[in-house]
Amino acid sequence: MNGHGRGGGLVIAIDGPSGSGKSSTAKGVARARELSYLDTGAMYRAITWWMLDNGIDVADAAAVAEAAARPVITVGTDPSAPTIEVDGADVAGAIRADGVTGSVSAVSAVPEVRELLVARQREIIAEACATTAGIVVEGRDITTVVAPDAPVKLFLTASAEARAQRRSREVRSSDVAATQEALARRDRLDSSRSVSPLTRTDDATELDTTGLSLDEVVALVVKLADEAQAQAV
Repeated sequence: MNGHGRGGGLVIAIDGPSGSGKSSTAKGVARARELSYLDTGAMYRAITWWMLDNGIDVADAAAVAEAAARPVITVGTDPSAPTIEVDGADVAGAIRADGVTGSVSAVSAVPEVRELLVARQREIIAEACATTAGIVVEGRDITTVVAPDAPVKLFLTASAEARAQRRSREVRSSDVAATQEALARRDRLDSSRSVSPLTRTDDATELDTTGLSLDEVVALVVKLADEAQAQAV
């Protein structure tokens, strides 16, 4: 492993469940190291939003598979202002709606959806490595499927309570218990699906963010990135 992705750019892969701090950490690291940023979960939310908006039964895997190639999903990789569009329309807010949140695991489990989006994610990584200093990629199958050869691989975790409190603040909900229950359900679905389940690889550094500030987590990941690049020289 040479410490860099295709084209010479550094690839930092971050996996973990909802509320573990993946997005905030990934964006913070990308800004600190002047790297591109990719939220793969937003891509799955975007295709889920499109399915719902177009009347596709998300519980019908065959129908989802048949329609998977129709939407055009475009992702902006600036960590300070990431964007997500479907067929040219900004859906950054729409993909965070409850309906999408409740359906994204079902859509994400469809092999044809994952095949399409993983291929696109790898293209984005290659483009970033060829044109910039590299990219921080976050999701649930980055270290295992999308970028298994990334020189920096992390699996972020946090206590169930901390994750629920963070997600509740994010969606401005006062029902932390309901949020915790929803996260537990999402964990079960994501960890048990047959295609690209959420899991930690042996060579990924596990980082429990429960008692750490965002700045502390970002500093730890930047240190790992610095070490990886030093070893590659």
